[in-house]
Amino acid sequence: MSKQYSQRRPLNGEKFIIHALKNVNLTIARGATLAIIGESGAGKSTLARCLALLEEPTQGEIHFEGSNLLTLGRKNLIPIRRRIQLIFQDPASALNPRFTAEEIIAEPMLVQGLSTKTQRRQRVSELFDEVGLPAQCGQKRPSEFSGGQRQRLAIARALALRPALLILDEALSHLDVANQQLIVQLLADLQSAHSLTYLHISHDVRMVSKFADEIAVMHDGAIVELRPATQLRAHPAHFPTGELVRATPALTSVRQGRFPRQAP
Repeated sequence: MSKQYSQRRPLNGEKFIIHALKNVNLTIARGATLAIIGESGAGKSTLARCLALLEEPTQGEIHFEGSNLLTLGRKNLIPIRRRIQLIFQDPASALNPRFTAEEIIAEPMLVQGLSTKTQRRQRVSELFDEVGLPAQCGQKRPSEFSGGQRQRLAIARALALRPALLILDEALSHLDVANQQLIVQLLADLQSAHSLTYLHISHDVRMVSKFADEIAVMHDGAIVELRPATQLRAHPAHFPTGELVRATPALTSVRQGRFPRQAP
């Protein structure tokens, strides 16, 4: 898959092409976790947006659950979009500040017309419990939550339509180390419970190496390395990978066992 953008130079107006993605070829096994790492501008977020069907690649194919999504009509894409959800880096900007937490989680179901009001309330209650948010938080607005709680709320919203694939675009980067580890454990629990497939976009190779099955390294729009997570961090084969490993501060390991379900 490739993605190009046409731009104009500010001084003379001359057109030029930005090659944001260059023949990216990836496969994610059902129920697995693939991490994409790379420096800023490597093309990670462009890849995430293409896979989430928010942008259309210039060329290539996206296969999901037996279909090439780029050949499907708009009507046939509606149920597919429910199965692929994107969680952004900053939930504060992604969540409607005027909505309560209950309304934020229920909105995707309401828009899709998938359930009755009673069913939506029941689903919202289930999701609050699954992501470790107290039920009494339902009437709060995003500004009243901590950063970790807002990310849990964003995860609950993404799960409302029962997706198969979650794309997390730097979803851990704005959190402190303690909350990162709590969210990592939560995502692991959810993956186990619902057979979810994860695509993690990150620049933090040490963090993703603790939970990813494979790690792909992006540099200048291309995949330059793809290896099992345990091997890539210990023996980076390409210069960009080594630079990312050296640039990331050491983190303590995620503790064995379960973290508290309630968000701090």
